[in-house]
Amino acid sequence: MSHCGHILVVDDERSMREFLQIFFVREGYKVTTAPGVDEAEVCLENDEIDIVITDMQMPKRGGLELLNAARELSPDTAVVVITAYASTDSAIEAMREGAYDYITKPFKVDEIRLVIEKALEKKQLALENEQLKTQLKSRSGHPTIIGSSRGIREVFELIAQVAATRTSVLISGESGTGKELVARALHDQSERSTDSFVALNCGAIPENLLESELFGHEKGSFTGAVDQKKGLFEVADHGTLFLDEIAELSLGLQVKLLRAIQEKTIRRVGGTLDISVDVRLLSASNQDLEAAVANGRFRNDLFYRLNVIQICLPSLRERREDIPPLLRHFLKKSSADAGRLIRSVNEEAMKKLMAYDYPGNVRELENIVERAVALSRTNEIALDALPPNVLDMRPTENAPVIPAEGVRLDTLLDNYERSLLSEALRLSGGVKKDAAKLLGVSFRSFRYRLEKLEMDGTNWKTVRNDFLRA
Repeated sequence: MSHCGHILVVDDERSMREFLQIFFVREGYKVTTAPGVDEAEVCLENDEIDIVITDMQMPKRGGLELLNAARELSPDTAVVVITAYASTDSAIEAMREGAYDYITKPFKVDEIRLVIEKALEKKQLALENEQLKTQLKSRSGHPTIIGSSRGIREVFELIAQVAATRTSVLISGESGTGKELVARALHDQSERSTDSFVALNCGAIPENLLESELFGHEKGSFTGAVDQKKGLFEVADHGTLFLDEIAELSLGLQVKLLRAIQEKTIRRVGGTLDISVDVRLLSASNQDLEAAVANGRFRNDLFYRLNVIQICLPSLRERREDIPPLLRHFLKKSSADAGRLIRSVNEEAMKKLMAYDYPGNVRELENIVERAVALSRTNEIALDALPPNVLDMRPTENAPVIPAEGVRLDTLLDNYERSLLSEALRLSGGVKKDAAKLLGVSFRSFRYRLEKLEMDGTNWKTVRNDFLRA
């Protein structure tokens, strides 16, 4: 019977090495022998060894030293020690140090056969479990975070550290950096991975519907509530709820969210009963929540409930070394979706893609690749397939100059923000909703900025008339 296992026999006695080699080869194992620890270390470095069988007492270096070397050179290798009956204390010490088992001399062949079979079976079972975990992750169909830059490695390390906990995590980063992918990874690597992962963009739902979306409603609780509806807290029970753009929540909803976190209960709109929920809450924002707390726009107590652990995602321009692997990934994906075989990016196009700043981050890169695949005339991405904004990237000729006495950055930024708000309102004829769209922010965020800069009392109708007359 073939076991397909590789055994390393280490003993200073040639007769013992030859006896064990003949015996285990007949049992169907691959066997390598070594007369001492030095030679065994070379085998462990160069070959995949499943099991080491070593004598405890050998000249120069003994079995305990080999055990320590095996743990360092080949951590997955099981070590079985052979010792004289009078030296069982040293064998027990080896067990404490991580040996799989020990056998005392003289031993019966059936005894050592059984020990080796069990050791190999345990190793193969552990390997199969790891393979199964990998297969389950690959079958989930969820996009993965790609990159090996220092910044993204730190993100991977944090995910690995906190995924198994129940701690609330706040994910911060610019739009398009992959905040939902981080939330997905935290869920998939947690004990809740077999239950629901529910995501909600708080800025995409009108404020008057957001409470019902989160907490549900009872039949007849408001116009249009023709049936009872579960909220996302109930849908995510025993799983994970991810709230993106958390800064868009009104102060009233922040109070109710805080209660749900503290009490682990929710109450549907129009309901009177408290419903227990077991939800791990993950949240994200591309805004500075600490600044929002300082300005009274976000509750201090809620912020500290959400921000137990913070994962900060770097922008793509801060991790340019990740652009090539991301390009390969998106090229393969977009080519498959389009039914085309685009193999590579030519040198000129690659230079432009590496130099571009990607204000939309990874999401923008994906869109650029999708567009390039659709427009490419050959099986290689060339300059003519790239969008104008990527092709027009040039070093800034008029870089800002900071005088020797320094500047007041907050004042400069406030003045620039004030000019943008003014221009947007002029172009929209004073209609704040339309002005917010021009700047790509929500109406609530636009209104907050006006209040912050004390611009809310401006008569924009007069401004518009002045602009039209000019």
